[in-house]
Amino acid sequence: MCAIFGIIGEYDEKKAKNALTLLTHRGPDSCTITQKQNLFFAHLRLAITDSNTSSNKALEHDNIFLSFNGEIYNYKELREQLSQDFEFKTQGESEVIIASYLKWGTSFVQHLRGMFAIALKDENTLYLFRDRLGKKPLFYLDAKSFVFASEIKAIKPFLQKTQMNEDALLSYLSFLAPSPPHTFFKGIKKLAAGEYLTYKNGVCKVQRYFDLLDAKPNIITNTDEAVHTLEKVLKESISMRLDTKEPIASLLSGGIDSATINYYALQEGLNLQTYTIGYKDFAKYDERENAKKSAEFLGLKNKAIEISGEDFFQTSELVLDTLDEPLNDPASIPLYLLFSQIKKDGYKVVFSGEGSDELFLGYRQYFEYLDIQSASTLKNKNWLKKYFRSNYSKNREWEHYKRIFDDTLLFRTSGESFSDLQKNALMKKNIKDNQALKYLTNYRDRFEASKHFDESSWYSYIDLNLFQAEHFLTKLDRVSMAHSIESRTPFLDHKLASTVFSIDPKLRYKDGVTKSLLKEIMKPHLNQEILQRKKKGFSNPYMEYLINSQKISLIKEVNQETGLFKTKELDEYINSASTGGFKQHIWGLYVLSVWIKKNLL
Repeated sequence: MCAIFGIIGEYDEKKAKNALTLLTHRGPDSCTITQKQNLFFAHLRLAITDSNTSSNKALEHDNIFLSFNGEIYNYKELREQLSQDFEFKTQGESEVIIASYLKWGTSFVQHLRGMFAIALKDENTLYLFRDRLGKKPLFYLDAKSFVFASEIKAIKPFLQKTQMNEDALLSYLSFLAPSPPHTFFKGIKKLAAGEYLTYKNGVCKVQRYFDLLDAKPNIITNTDEAVHTLEKVLKESISMRLDTKEPIASLLSGGIDSATINYYALQEGLNLQTYTIGYKDFAKYDERENAKKSAEFLGLKNKAIEISGEDFFQTSELVLDTLDEPLNDPASIPLYLLFSQIKKDGYKVVFSGEGSDELFLGYRQYFEYLDIQSASTLKNKNWLKKYFRSNYSKNREWEHYKRIFDDTLLFRTSGESFSDLQKNALMKKNIKDNQALKYLTNYRDRFEASKHFDESSWYSYIDLNLFQAEHFLTKLDRVSMAHSIESRTPFLDHKLASTVFSIDPKLRYKDGVTKSLLKEIMKPHLNQEILQRKKKGFSNPYMEYLINSQKISLIKEVNQETGLFKTKELDEYINSASTGGFKQHIWGLYVLSVWIKKNLL
């Protein structure tokens, strides 16, 4: 099942069903609705694990209702474990969730290994669960009636009026995506990764059931043991996700992450069809040559898709609609086009390498931050503090050193875009320095209260919770599910992630090599060209496309109507586009302008 939707309280049947149809792309194989007084409970199903039609029906058991989105990879083991206490009537995962709940109560979620958004109603209590690392989305509106859904578009019809949530705007400008619980639609909220919600007698309560920081640090303190343990869990994670009757495809970039996934798939006897994207007339962004070399080395089938600037902007409006709210990730558009081809070729499951960079320190900037962090130990730095306070610069490096000498938090996610001082200079609204820390406070407080002290663990922790869960995984989920394709991300297995957090963090960076532990794991299996290949990421010529299309002018047009930004400063950002300056900032302003024009003007 790949879409959940429900209403607790009064509802209009036609309006509820119309809202549900907005999620059809997530579950085109079947739709089931349970309707009672003050209860509308529905799911849309994308059949992956169990194609039996008996699993299509809404799951109701002794006044317990369940709607479930995702995959539980250990459901067979759980089913066997629970079979003595529960009479199973289907082969699907949903009954396993019900049986688990009956045995363990709300702590049943601790027994699940997978990705999920779960709605479970027991008598007069509704529970909503979002998976530990945020692979599946879950939104809700607590108004006259309580409404929940897998995407915002199904809740939006129940708003009295559309208003922009200022916290969503400010956290988006800072971190590329609105931070939980905020969405751009005032009144609509989202659960964060590892959270669950209880709604009873009109009262809504959100709690955390999982935290990576619960993993005890420094259990593993030598490299050989770390490599051996990680390889075992990684192989297990990939193997579990290969268990499906549906044909599987895989994204292939030419880097170590996708090569690792495909190598272990081959060891399981599966030669996955791989896909790579390239850009017409922009060779410097192209992944095709590197992917071809990786495919040849591993013996993989590879299909390359080429897109042009015309393809990009013909698709951009559709993609931005698909996302529901601003998301500052231009890669969402070429990824959408790639999934379009994968869909045409008949695949319903795709493997992707998200999470490896955050777990294994794959971003070079992590090492730069560790170096800058060391400057905090300087005894005589008051004059440096005064200097940086009185000599403002837009440059990112200036901001980082200012924080160190100001004794404030240095690392605020790899997705940090506008600093608070940049926002203050650009926006008509006054923004105080360090205002964005309010969106990180809960995470930082948990980190400082934990037994984890190495700042590199903080880098991984906040990036997995925000940069990954709310940015990359949001993109991957919406773009893949728009094509009724399920994306599987084996690096983001909670057992693997917890294992990483149990390792002495210095083992990840002591030699100054990005992804050193993963490279050690794969050294016997991949060639040096793949292991040492410079990270390229899913880069693309979005700014060249934006300038050539002349759609960049929309930023100024929308600002004339909203007055959000100062004209002079906004012009400076836009004018810097042609020289490649502040590209992510400008794209973020463009995407924001598209959303404002559609929803507010």
